[in-house]
Amino acid sequence: MSMGLRAIKKRVLELLAGIGPLPEVEFTGDKPELADGREGEVEARLAGVVAELAQLPRPQVLKVLFSLLCHNDPALRWRAVSLMGPLVADLAEYDMEAARVVMRRLMWSLNDESGGIGWGAPEAMAECLAHHSGLAEEYTHILVSFMREDGFFLEYPPLQRGLMWAMGRLAMVRPHLLEQKNAQTYLLSYLDSPDPTVRGLAARALGILQVAAARQRLSTLQGQRESVVFYCRERLLVGTVGDLAAAALLRLSSIAP
Repeated sequence: MSMGLRAIKKRVLELLAGIGPLPEVEFTGDKPELADGREGEVEARLAGVVAELAQLPRPQVLKVLFSLLCHNDPALRWRAVSLMGPLVADLAEYDMEAARVVMRRLMWSLNDESGGIGWGAPEAMAECLAHHSGLAEEYTHILVSFMREDGFFLEYPPLQRGLMWAMGRLAMVRPHLLEQKNAQTYLLSYLDSPDPTVRGLAARALGILQVAAARQRLSTLQGQRESVVFYCRERLLVGTVGDLAAAALLRLSSIAP
């Protein structure tokens, strides 16, 4: 299908608008339900968008999605992240080098020399790695290095929020890779972050990874009532640092001290 960039951007925005807004749902653990019970329907719509976009020129589609990673509308921003995962994974199946170029562009956007901020880059990287095992094998160590002061450490708290979300996303799909790269050790220090979202999402990631060494520090977070809002499966979950710490401790209750 022959379409220019402007037409593709218009179509992408039309498709995303058709999915509707992201509902805000109270966080009650790691298996919350949408208030209207229509989670499956919304996710099916997103899958339909992926299928249609897969028929369009991939470089232009990805260029549009890159531009949406820093959008003020959380629905557009998070759906750009969600769409980038399967589309880059599909690209990797027939042109691995082109997929690597996408990953390098995301990495470069987090570099001071890029002249940008890198909004959404850790989240998009994690989504791509969650969808493609080959990319995950190659780039998980890079994602982990953003937590390391001897690596490509991200100092800006808003970017650390995205990085902690990325750790939780990848922990749900490829925990063994994060463990191989010692992600659990680096995550522990984020429980002391002055940013409540960073603390809360670090707690969540540690719980998903079932890091027993985090028990005591998670316990100290249970009384913290600062609000945390984060994306999960087509919804914005609203809770507190303490809620996320308690959920993490519940996950840890199934393993030996």
